[in-house]
Amino acid sequence: MTMKGRNLAAILILGALLGSLLTMFALEWMDRSIFANQPNGSQPSQEASVGKEGGRVPAQAPGGSEEAGPGELTAEQRQKLETVYRLIQTKFYEEVDGDKLVDGAISGMLSSLEDPYSVYMDAQEAEQFNDSMIESTFSGIGAEVTMQDDRVTVVAPIKGSPAEKAGIRAKDVILSVNGESLDGLTLNEAVMKIRGPKGTQAKLEVLRAGSSQPIEIIVVRADIDVETVFAELMEDGIGKIEVRQIATNTAQRFQEELAALEERGMKALIIDMRNNPGGILQVITQMAEPFVPKGKTIVQVQDREGKRSKQVSEGTGKPYPVTVLVNGGSASAAEIFAAALQQSAGVKVIGEKTFGKGLVQSTYDSGTGDGSTIKLTIAGWLTPNGTSINESGVQPDITVEMPDYYHAVPLPKDRALKLDDLGPEVANLQLILKGVGYSPAREDGYFSRETAEALKAFQTDFNLTATGKLDEETAIKLEQELIERMLEPESDVQLQAAIQYLLETLR
Repeated sequence: MTMKGRNLAAILILGALLGSLLTMFALEWMDRSIFANQPNGSQPSQEASVGKEGGRVPAQAPGGSEEAGPGELTAEQRQKLETVYRLIQTKFYEEVDGDKLVDGAISGMLSSLEDPYSVYMDAQEAEQFNDSMIESTFSGIGAEVTMQDDRVTVVAPIKGSPAEKAGIRAKDVILSVNGESLDGLTLNEAVMKIRGPKGTQAKLEVLRAGSSQPIEIIVVRADIDVETVFAELMEDGIGKIEVRQIATNTAQRFQEELAALEERGMKALIIDMRNNPGGILQVITQMAEPFVPKGKTIVQVQDREGKRSKQVSEGTGKPYPVTVLVNGGSASAAEIFAAALQQSAGVKVIGEKTFGKGLVQSTYDSGTGDGSTIKLTIAGWLTPNGTSINESGVQPDITVEMPDYYHAVPLPKDRALKLDDLGPEVANLQLILKGVGYSPAREDGYFSRETAEALKAFQTDFNLTATGKLDEETAIKLEQELIERMLEPESDVQLQAAIQYLLETLR
């Protein structure tokens, strides 16, 4: 079954294995060894060096004074750091772990960049991050998050996860978990609060865009399948490949499914990149290449000095029509794919404006030999025509928004809604009733007699006590039915728009 509910629930990748690590759906620049585990103070190899970062011993200037080379601390800067370290170790009223101080200093430097994608990972976090590129399952709620304006913000989903089913959406801000505030925590610390074993509950306080009042969403953690590619051949010879994220084996899986569809006589193709948080740069260029004719640009990368490099296709293009589906949860590598096919292959992009993440990260060894790493933004990526989409996103050729009920939030379970009640909770109830096929006659937040009759009809049809009031049992059933509606292909207006476009193209 094709998973829907895309605007209702952008899902996080937060699990026992990914846990504190999937910080920002970053494009992974595959060189991960800039510091190369050199002995104390030694210079990393030239191959591993970017921008001359490293641990080289400063040169001695005439007279014995030190001059800092590129990327090195001056004597005064080292003195300041050592003084603070020494003061804390000798004067602070409690004993402090030295490694914790150093880790905090590194995190502080990266935080000062005001770049949510540049982070420090200790050895355990780094190992889990690397494993996340190849693991097929993990236990958690299923959501990827980032830091935006110092708040834990949902990026995009793994489709079908507990978070999606509970109603988590892209751009949701998570304020607290099980009553514990996330304010002031680092991203990794926040993720540690959110993740947990299978079967346990995460009670999330969520602030949704456009709302001033937080809502409570309870998610039951479960095993999350992170198979990245799903394909099917639909009616009229239209194939569909759904790509949920970009991991190390995604290009291979994508090419296998594409070849299988072509062998079955596929006449047209939909590539679904909705709620895909991105992944590895090299992998996405391999996926785009078959669709982009030889000599055309797939992506450009621009470094800190403004120098650009292009990834040029060696592909041949495809003889059948193709379209790409995107939405606000399509980010990073998924945006590269959509822009490449849109600008270099003439493919129509359908859906909603994408997330807008146009930066490239590289992960480097910290140089200490303890397994800790630093993930640092080193470049920006540009579309084939040289446009940056960072914070602006890829604009679809055909804009199709999902129905209003995809923006519904969970109903209250701790109190009843009844005749003559007034407020946003009633408006949300009316939205859901309309979404499951029962007309409340109004959607302004007033619990009218028509709303009560619509609710009573729903209760009767589903063998509930027909009171015309919203109780806990009715609220749960309404939410279940809404999700089922959203999972039906016929309700997916973006998918239907893509099918219609391809059918017209084939005529």
